[in-house]
Amino acid sequence: MYRVGEFALMTELTKETLRYYAEIKLLEPVYIDPANSYSYYDNNSYLTARLLFYLRKFDFSIQEMLEVVKQRSLDELEEILQEKKNKLKQQVTEIESLINVIDEFIDYGNGVEENDSME
Repeated sequence: MYRVGEFALMTELTKETLRYYAEIKLLEPVYIDPANSYSYYDNNSYLTARLLFYLRKFDFSIQEMLEVVKQRSLDELEEILQEKKNKLKQQVTEIESLINVIDEFIDYGNGVEENDSME
């Protein structure tokens, strides 16, 4: 078993993040020593922690992470990741479109006509 500091280093999650995840029951320690209140994690906790690390990196919200860990089967993980990837691609498309509108607005403000920019 691993104490929270050691586990944080192993998983690339901060101690504060681990404490928060325990508080919201996303990743709870497997044992809390009643004498000193130290939290301990095991190898199964490690796998969940690494999954959570990557889900945050993939821009999953806490609510989405809770859903993945608590309500949906990990067998569905590939499908969940594909859904997230598709949403991110849609956001990229929307942002690129917005950037084009901003560029057109700037050009219009600078007196550049659409025909001028096509030459």
